[in-house]
Amino acid sequence: MESETVAIIGPQRSTTARVVAHVATELKIPILSFSATDPTMSPLQFPFFIRTSQNDLFQMAAIADIVQFYGWREVVAIYGDDDYGRNGVAALGDRLAEKRCRISYKAALPPQPTRENITDLLIKVALSESRIIVVHASFIWGLELFHVAQNLGMMSTGYVWIATNWLSTIIDTDSPLPVDTINNIQGVIALRLHTPNSIMKQNFVQRWHNLTHVGLSTYGLYAYDTVWLLAHAIDDFFQKGGSVSFSKNPIISELGGGNLHLDALKVFDGGNIFLESILQVDRIGLTGRMKFTRDRNLVNPAFDVLNVIGTGYTTIGYWYNHLGLSAMPADELENTSFSGQKLHSVIWPGHTIQIPRGWVFSNNGRHLRIGVPNRYRFEEVVSVKSNGMITGFCVDVFIAAINLLPYAVPFELVAFGNGHDNPSNSELVRLITTGVYDAGVGDITIITERTKMADFTQPYVESGLVVVAPVRKLGSSAMAFLRPFTPQMWLVAAASFLIVGAVIWCLEHKHNDEFRGPPRRQVITTFWFSFSTLFFSHRETTTSNLGRIVLIIWLFVVLIINSSYTASLTSILTVHQLSSPIKGIETLQTNHDPIGYPQGSFVRDYLVNELNIHVSRLVPLRSPEEYDKALRDGPGKGGVAAVVDERAYIELFLSNRCEFGIVGQEFTKNGWGFAFPRNSPLAVDVSAAILQLSENGDMQRIRDKWLLRKACSLQGAEIEVDRLELKSFWGLFVVCGVACVLALAVYTVLMIRQFRRQCPEEAEGSIRRRSSPSTRIHSFLSFVKEKEEDAKARSSRERQLEDISANGSSRCN
Repeated sequence: MESETVAIIGPQRSTTARVVAHVATELKIPILSFSATDPTMSPLQFPFFIRTSQNDLFQMAAIADIVQFYGWREVVAIYGDDDYGRNGVAALGDRLAEKRCRISYKAALPPQPTRENITDLLIKVALSESRIIVVHASFIWGLELFHVAQNLGMMSTGYVWIATNWLSTIIDTDSPLPVDTINNIQGVIALRLHTPNSIMKQNFVQRWHNLTHVGLSTYGLYAYDTVWLLAHAIDDFFQKGGSVSFSKNPIISELGGGNLHLDALKVFDGGNIFLESILQVDRIGLTGRMKFTRDRNLVNPAFDVLNVIGTGYTTIGYWYNHLGLSAMPADELENTSFSGQKLHSVIWPGHTIQIPRGWVFSNNGRHLRIGVPNRYRFEEVVSVKSNGMITGFCVDVFIAAINLLPYAVPFELVAFGNGHDNPSNSELVRLITTGVYDAGVGDITIITERTKMADFTQPYVESGLVVVAPVRKLGSSAMAFLRPFTPQMWLVAAASFLIVGAVIWCLEHKHNDEFRGPPRRQVITTFWFSFSTLFFSHRETTTSNLGRIVLIIWLFVVLIINSSYTASLTSILTVHQLSSPIKGIETLQTNHDPIGYPQGSFVRDYLVNELNIHVSRLVPLRSPEEYDKALRDGPGKGGVAAVVDERAYIELFLSNRCEFGIVGQEFTKNGWGFAFPRNSPLAVDVSAAILQLSENGDMQRIRDKWLLRKACSLQGAEIEVDRLELKSFWGLFVVCGVACVLALAVYTVLMIRQFRRQCPEEAEGSIRRRSSPSTRIHSFLSFVKEKEEDAKARSSRERQLEDISANGSSRCN
């Protein structure tokens, strides 16, 4: 920098580049590094630092995608304890968090570790649960790490080793590696900076091998492109009229010379313009397109995914920032429709192709502490005996699921609670998060609050909340036939029969002899016709079109009412009917009676927070015996009107208590599951085992063993069926009523027209004589009442008399 430097290529290490970048920023000298990949070296802090290779941020994103692709959840990160290692692992942690994965153990080594340091660290790693190990090492001690791991048996089946691009750089540069070295890294997955396989690259590699036997890594290709990028930038700088000139920095001058000769450092006057020229370069090099984004990263970051096998490696896939993992290069992927496969098969450590599970139980000799609620109620579900033995339906399901796992799970069941008061399952789940228990087994209902604290398995019991209340059996009575309809429905139906009969009589009376005769006969006919339609046994025929239309609509209404009545009455007479003043949770919300709930259950919070039931109405109950006593006593004797609990418990409670029953519908949908700490891989495996238990029938056999009880004699009886109300049929009645009104309106208009046509002299005479409205109405009603044939005959005679009278008058004249 003393010799009027305008740009710096290098340094190669991120720790050194960070120091030099500070000085370069003060001197406005661009520094281009093709190997300083520290993701925290941002342009905001180091405006004159330019990374001409890929940022480690993208490499860590590729590793996170690999971890997610294989379904792993936790990894161990081994790294050097310097800025490069710490910042790289921090970026890895961020990318894993985006995939809902995490680093379970950050294993740091000194920047220049000894063999003893490495051995001690790997022993700690071997004692951890995760078997996915990411090595973000340096070229100095990376291979030594794998040598120690081989001696410790950590390159065997079950382990997964993922190395950042330091390993691929060593393989490309020093190939072929010694036999001992290549044996130590068998099955390792490594990343390498992706460079397109262009003709330019092939020619360069060929010339390189003709000159030297030293291998060529991707960093060498980026170094070559960096020189050419800088050359193009210098050319652009001079084309823009830039000049090379320097000036002294007053701040540096004040520091004095000293042994460092700081006073000799000068500021590049054209540094800002030259920096802009570098960032604007857009060319195709050996490594692909050399163009910078706004955040000064090269466009199109990509990595090769390698698998070390035999004496070399094989490429199992690629990672692209815009595409993710792909088994094919991006240029080939664009020309084919096959894009489903992410990676090719891998030969893992231990020479196996089976994907490792990725974790084991920590090798510290400790059994998993499984918390089991020690309840005072329903020993069939879970029970803690006096000798400490824990049994029950939930315990048998858990043990059966554990036995299906392909690996051994050492565990011990630990009672949670004193056995006198029902413990809170929410508290048990909270203790899992604090590490007191490693899992929770029992009747733990999966609710939103608990899922925020722990991971749950697949539900092994479906159980929602129901209401149980005292019920009584309804016996048959002489008036049982009236029960299907409410009184309002009976009144409206009867009125409809009469109204429709009257409408039909009006429409048919004028021209249908069956609806004529003495008044008494007409009334009887109308009643008979209207009620006989109930059985479709009416004998009177309808001759008018309007009457037929009304009758068809009415018969449809009768059909629906008749069918509904028959079905309801059949249910009432053939099925045991139970009656209760409590109809469901809606009744409990509207009245003020006390409500029982199981002590220690989430039911209390649900009733208070979700249904807005005042806490003073809630009565905690511990056992089925307390349920029984509280329901028998009722609100008047200090008991409760109903009990709200989960269906699984209520079914056990009702198995030998016929005087109680479930009223209303199940108003929540929940399930029981086993609780594990967040991100526990055991939760996923136990869920799969629970599904397998359900498929092979073992779950049903366990359920029958513990929960199957002899049904009460009234089991299968139904709570009193709701009577059919008017609101269920009002649409039919409205349609029928509208049809009647329209038919009468049309019929009235037609009668008025006929009246004017057949009796014009009466209509005109009444107007001429200015007769009263009552007289005119009386004449019209008489016309309507008169039989149609009689009216026509009378009208004909009147016309003949008028003609005779007119002829006689003409003769006299």
